[in-house]
Amino acid sequence: MSYNFDQIIDRQQTNNEKWDQRTKIFGTADLLPLWVADMDFAVPPCVTTALAERIQHPIYGYTFPPPQFYQALSDWLAARHQWTIEQEWTVVTPGVVPALALSVLAFTQPGEGVIIQPPVYGPFFRVVEKNQRRLVLNPLKEENGRYLMDFDHLETVVDPGVKMMILCSPHNPGGRVWTREELERLGEFCQRHGLILVSDEIHADLVYPNYKHTPIAALNPELAHNTITCFAPSKTFNLPGLTTAVALIPDPEKRRRFKQVQSALGMQIYNTLGLTAFTAAYQGGAAWLDALIRYLQGNLDFLMAFFAERIPAIKPMPPEGTYLVWLDCRRLPLTPEELKAFFIHEAKVGLNDGRSYGPGGEGFHRINIACPRPLLTEALHRIERAVGKLPLAKDASAR
Repeated sequence: MSYNFDQIIDRQQTNNEKWDQRTKIFGTADLLPLWVADMDFAVPPCVTTALAERIQHPIYGYTFPPPQFYQALSDWLAARHQWTIEQEWTVVTPGVVPALALSVLAFTQPGEGVIIQPPVYGPFFRVVEKNQRRLVLNPLKEENGRYLMDFDHLETVVDPGVKMMILCSPHNPGGRVWTREELERLGEFCQRHGLILVSDEIHADLVYPNYKHTPIAALNPELAHNTITCFAPSKTFNLPGLTTAVALIPDPEKRRRFKQVQSALGMQIYNTLGLTAFTAAYQGGAAWLDALIRYLQGNLDFLMAFFAERIPAIKPMPPEGTYLVWLDCRRLPLTPEELKAFFIHEAKVGLNDGRSYGPGGEGFHRINIACPRPLLTEALHRIERAVGKLPLAKDASAR
């Protein structure tokens, strides 16, 4: 089956965050939005069919995950990631971010430390700080246009009050797909210091050729029992509005504590259509995903060549996974605040301000390339025209 990812689908007036909240987010609706991490592509046909069939039954009462829900997840993880899981490990949550927050509440106390690695997905900061935990930063190192973990620095920030580390794997916004060796070293660090490891692997399926995602809990049984893995089809199949994810928790006592907090917060409730879409996507979405990745690779190749040839003052960090590209704009003669205004009012594109990803994000913006190529092309031409009006130094492309 062929899929038309070039099709432009009008999403306006559908109450979607990406397009219908442009004025709220950017102060104007007169821009192309390439920011929040959902896709401008139709979901796989198998999902649409399954949802249509379920909707035919006119009652949408309280529900629970059926056996095929668990089987679809298990089969998917085994086939795509060579990870064999047990059904009892699976705790259904209303999203990965809620699972991160539940983990913080279940396994740390107010004032205790949680390590994160900026620049990183903004909610990592919020689930720590808004729950009165201590934020401990282990910034990533930038070397040769890609991010690496700073293991030497990591050893200096841990103390007896640090109880947890949250990993972004694959990394958002830098696009790194961590190698097995990097993950083994990180896992050993967490075990040696008695830190529970919470791994956000929501982008696990969106990996480009020549790279491979490894679930960190799949490395060895001891590490698995020290890890909470957060997983969902929402990024893979464009289903975030159906709010269904899982936390995979092999250790029975950790699973009990997680569920206890989940119950206390009234979050043990399921979305009927979310369960339906989750199951259908993992059962029948593999061919669609393979086609999607080929299309995203084409978008990425186009973007990388466009910046290299026509906007050399902006350097994209080549992602190994995700459909998000981290743009290094530090050669432009603009302060971070001016840079934000430049993209909105001069280029008329809605991107993510790098400062929202914490220290190290200054001078960067994140662009979402999961859109039809005609939209991406228009956005890049807008950026090119706007940059062309700036008084760039002759050596702005060199660094």
